[in-house]
Amino acid sequence: MDSMVDLLGELVNPEFNIPKNFYQAKRLVSKLGLTYDRIHCCVNGCLLFYKTDSEFKNYKFCGHTRYKRTPAGNMVLVQAMHYLPLIPRLKRLYASMRSAPHMRWHHEYRRSPGVLSHPYDGEAWKHFDNVYPDFASEPRNVRLGLCSDGFTPFSNNALPYSCWLEFLTPYNLPPEMCMTSPYIFLSCVISGPRNPKSLIDVYLQPLIDELKQLWFEGVLTYDISTKQNFIMRASLMWTINDFPAYEMLSGWMTAGKLACPYCMENSKAFNLKLDRKNTWFDCHRHFLPMDHEFRKMKNAFRKNKVESDPPPPLLTGHQIWERISQLPKVTEDSSSRLPGYGVEHNWIKQSIFWELPYWKDNLLRHNLDVMHIEKNYFYNLFNTVMDVKSKTKDNSKARMDIKEYCRRKELWLQELQNGKIVKPKANFSFTLDEKREIIEWVKNLRMPEGYASNLGKRANMNK
Repeated sequence: MDSMVDLLGELVNPEFNIPKNFYQAKRLVSKLGLTYDRIHCCVNGCLLFYKTDSEFKNYKFCGHTRYKRTPAGNMVLVQAMHYLPLIPRLKRLYASMRSAPHMRWHHEYRRSPGVLSHPYDGEAWKHFDNVYPDFASEPRNVRLGLCSDGFTPFSNNALPYSCWLEFLTPYNLPPEMCMTSPYIFLSCVISGPRNPKSLIDVYLQPLIDELKQLWFEGVLTYDISTKQNFIMRASLMWTINDFPAYEMLSGWMTAGKLACPYCMENSKAFNLKLDRKNTWFDCHRHFLPMDHEFRKMKNAFRKNKVESDPPPPLLTGHQIWERISQLPKVTEDSSSRLPGYGVEHNWIKQSIFWELPYWKDNLLRHNLDVMHIEKNYFYNLFNTVMDVKSKTKDNSKARMDIKEYCRRKELWLQELQNGKIVKPKANFSFTLDEKREIIEWVKNLRMPEGYASNLGKRANMNK
């Protein structure tokens, strides 16, 4: 940093008063008020040294010490997380003319009926306004969405290290602004080396405390666009994450036969006899209208099976709260699985988000990031239709399971006269000439800058 500042000082006009080193730059930026907190935490993720627990020297759940002694004899901290306070960053939005007038855009800019161009047009936003009209009466109150995901900051050759980030996005802004870098606020940096899994609630305590303060009390904020002070409040509308992170934030385990958080205990998943995996094949027909022709087909899906059951009930937030209100929180106890897990339910905890008084009134509490699902689905589909060895889902075990569950004789394994078992070519997989045509098309494909990597380098005509 000091070297970069020295170089910058040589290139610009001396009258600009560029800081001469990292210390001076840090002092200058600190005046913005956008600080961060370094909070000590357990190496096992069971406790934060926060609030009433800040004076402990050992962890009350696992017994590990807060500090460790180095070979030189010094006592150093074992683990810490970084928390970036939310309130100063929200107040900052109203302190600049570049953002303050746009924080009322969702209320002032009216769309045509039936046009969905902003979360404000959705049913979830309107339902929240109807339940809490006092909150909706002030258009400058902030609606937030929380995004969470983990990443590996080091190379794949290094030891596994999973770092998790929590981002918050204000939805008051117009669509072209609210998903840009200046308005996506980093809230928590949860260092590794392991995935926090269900214990992520431990690290979210400072954020939940701020959200509760923003809901109950609000904060005095100066709006530079109207030249007046007002009490700013905020609500968390939903979370956005992939399916594994859905489990971490919601408290419903997304593995096993009851993995679907919609069907819950009404799931019709079953185990494949040979592949020994859970499958949700033919679990979609009961969502169709009761008079749909697909429901009566005995052989087009699972053989000798018709569907007469209605879809599972969609539980409201209040109904879910009745089910989990007695479940333990991981911030209070990190005990083992609950009675009935995997048979009657898949709950592993009471999520910390239920501490927010309005959480049970949100129609959309947790949303799935479609990008992850589309990418994984495309990989499986592409490898199957291209018949990529060791990656295709159309293997021998799958063909044997097809014989068990489906009336598609053209896909069953066949035994030749010499006793050899062969797998007939599926009509959904490409021939060799078709594969070459696809690969040649990929090699010549050109995409706009920044939209995709160089796919031509990944195309190999020989393999």
